[in-house]
Amino acid sequence: MTPRTGSRSLPARRSPGAPYRIAVVCLGNICRSPIAEVVLTSKLEQAGLGDEVEVVSAGTGGWHLGDPMDRRAAAVLTAHGYATGTHEVQQFESSWFDDCDLVLAMDADNRTEITALLLDPDEGHRIRMFRDFDPRADDGDRDVPDPYFGGDDGFDTVLAMVERTAAGIVEALEALEAAEASERGAGGA
Repeated sequence: MTPRTGSRSLPARRSPGAPYRIAVVCLGNICRSPIAEVVLTSKLEQAGLGDEVEVVSAGTGGWHLGDPMDRRAAAVLTAHGYATGTHEVQQFESSWFDDCDLVLAMDADNRTEITALLLDPDEGHRIRMFRDFDPRADDGDRDVPDPYFGGDDGFDTVLAMVERTAAGIVEALEALEAAEASERGAGGA
């Protein structure tokens, strides 16, 4: 396995004092991105960052707009103790870049489609692969596989990958929070 060379640091918060906003984006917003939204939100709450970070999810396609998450995605989350809440499919649009500090693509195709929506190329640093924060990912293996056309075991695989990666994202957010707190302290002296 070739170690991943992507950075685990995060882009700065757009608006000081506002929650850090993360969008997790897959193809249809029915499987991978809602699983990631639920897991990452849970991990952030456990870390005491629930008020500091907001997570939303969307799809690059609009086929399922307004639908709930896939029943298998909801089932795997529930089976592992996560509260699924009510999910309604959304589509990622260019305007989301105005509100998001970080956009996490679940696979390379999603990243390409998200990048094509950029109106300001200088904002491209806000787009990352979700698995940039997975300690087991390498440069040749950064996609979260889409379990939609497979069996239930694919959802278990995606959940394990998302849980592992969410832990890395939380660590990066804790580091960002500490750096921002230090910067505020230095500026107020």
